[in-house]
Amino acid sequence: MASISDTKPLIGFVGQGYIGKNYADDFEQRGYRTVRYALEEPYQGNKEKIRDCDIVFIAVPTPTTPEGFDDSIVREAIALAGVGKTVVVKSTIVPGTTKSFQAQYPDRVIFYSPEFLSEATAAHDAAHPFSNILGSAADDAAHQTAAEQVQAMLPPAPFAQICDSTEAELIKYAHNGNGFVAVVFFNLMYDLAQKFGADWSAVEKALRADPFIPGQYTKPLHKSGRGAGGHCFIKDFAALRDLYEARVGDMAGVAAFSALEAKNIALLKESGKDSDLLEGVYGPDSI
Repeated sequence: MASISDTKPLIGFVGQGYIGKNYADDFEQRGYRTVRYALEEPYQGNKEKIRDCDIVFIAVPTPTTPEGFDDSIVREAIALAGVGKTVVVKSTIVPGTTKSFQAQYPDRVIFYSPEFLSEATAAHDAAHPFSNILGSAADDAAHQTAAEQVQAMLPPAPFAQICDSTEAELIKYAHNGNGFVAVVFFNLMYDLAQKFGADWSAVEKALRADPFIPGQYTKPLHKSGRGAGGHCFIKDFAALRDLYEARVGDMAGVAAFSALEAKNIALLKESGKDSDLLEGVYGPDSI
């Protein structure tokens, strides 16, 4: 007699950084059979096994470099999924990219599902999502059926939505962009408080009690320095600024993006925070 885990779909994970690892851990803890593939040991030997997986989650790097946004690693990862299988991209990608993936791989069913994991709390975030967003690259029977299957497999969340893949991509960039802007703004307010001789801890205490303010961004001195750092904020805001300039292009909007970006670069440089990440996005002249 087959066990419950044998009757569930086989789930593949390409990429075992903190995002892919914690999603795979959560699926396993909920009784799913999984296959993990990454360039690192002990997963290197599982590359061909991904083809047998019913649903493949992809969580690989999408760097922004001085040459711009790069989704090539995701495209290579999609090719590992079997023909007719479902692919769910978790890597951050600029709006419109999932549909280009679907055009390149018409024999797979492709979705974009933004992740909202914080590195320090990734295991908890994966198991307790506040939102399950699934963006479909096409509106046909195959995608509709697969979307219902994928949503049913995810851990329950207070909010769930199936939408167009471009909408899902915009949701992710709005999420990360909001955090970036909040960090820079509260750094500006901190500098103003310093000029008045005010105790920032008193200001921050009140801000954290304000239901309209994301309290996690009110601490100007965070981790190794000041500014919006980490593996997401720097690269994603640079890509967002590029995208806005290319697709909208109004000078006031471009100037707003550029000013926030320039101030954040200055904060990171002055405090010596995430110099390697800054160099990776903007080049050696940025540090």
